[in-house]
Amino acid sequence: MQARKTACRQCLLRDMLDRAEYERTLERARRLLHDRVRTPEAQYEARLALCAACDQLENGTCMRCGCMVEMRAMRRDMHCPPPRSRW
Repeated sequence: MQARKTACRQCLLRDMLDRAEYERTLERARRLLHDRVRTPEAQYEARLALCAACDQLENGTCMRCGCMVEMRAMRRDMHCPPPRSRW
């Protein structure tokens, strides 16, 4: 019998999907964003590090606003929701 996979309540999507599926999903999202809207890579990774350490992250979703944090962090014009904005 195969063990059933369960999602980690404190993981980002990249930790839950297989690597190829994760890369396809993010690459598609990145292609759709214009350069002036896309967060620079170093800033994107810094944002994700803050999200990964946040107690409001659950299954890749911010429980304060309901966003998929990896998608929200990808846009320059988005921010961490109040009241404890981290980025």
